[in-house]
Amino acid sequence: MGEEGIIGTMRLSEFWDYVPGNPLKPPVEMAWTYMTDNYTRFQIATLGSVLVHMLSYYLISTPSILCQFLPFMQRFKIQNDKPETAKNQWKCVKLLLMSQLFIQLPIICASYLYCEMFSIPFEWDKMPAWYVLLAQFYACLVIEDTWHYFLHRALHDKRIYKYIHKVHHNFQAPFGMVAEYAHPAETMILGMGTMWGILLMGNHLAFLWGWMVVRLLETIDVHSGYDIPMSPLHLLPFYGGARFHDFHHMNFNGNYSSTFTWWDKIFGTDRQYKDYIKEKTDKKD
Repeated sequence: MGEEGIIGTMRLSEFWDYVPGNPLKPPVEMAWTYMTDNYTRFQIATLGSVLVHMLSYYLISTPSILCQFLPFMQRFKIQNDKPETAKNQWKCVKLLLMSQLFIQLPIICASYLYCEMFSIPFEWDKMPAWYVLLAQFYACLVIEDTWHYFLHRALHDKRIYKYIHKVHHNFQAPFGMVAEYAHPAETMILGMGTMWGILLMGNHLAFLWGWMVVRLLETIDVHSGYDIPMSPLHLLPFYGGARFHDFHHMNFNGNYSSTFTWWDKIFGTDRQYKDYIKEKTDKKD
């Protein structure tokens, strides 16, 4: 290695020295070490993954459920003329639990086979740095968004729409739990978008679990029915958000992306959304 290469490596090393550490490291490290010391890889990869998914899904969904009972939050509701009803929410929960039990549960439990096949480490000292994990999560969002756009758009083809994707569109004004309310075939088809990042970049159990939580956070947010300006997800460049995806449920066409807006911009499938926003803006003026 030449002198410039050595200097460049030293500067890069010095740069990472200034990157702040993870403030949650001590308590998380203690809990993580306890888990790996007291449970088998099978128990962690199966039961642990199921718990992470279920707890994350319902905890992240809770705020959008509570919002309907908070009058000051109604200013952020996107389709104010379509309030949530207990009947619709119960309808959603029933199909959701069936899907999670018979479709998602076996898939999540199969993560043990994946971890063994690819020798995915569970140990704390082999966990990637937090900034590496964040970069991986963003890459996964890009991959999933690309898969979702093209397959989601295909599911809107009039020849197959009524057989599969129509189930998800039973809710014209979505709320958080609607995120995973779908036909079993759609769960498998669009769910593959979430799996590609794991298959390409899986290097630790923390990545698998972290990506699961990030993906749930994103999909529940865009289905929440509330456009919260202070949401940290709006810091993501080109993030579509709840208002962008809510229009898809209201209009049934256009805005096919799950997370970002660039594919809809490239293919012009956000045209109706732009016209809708312009019309609303003109009425206010």
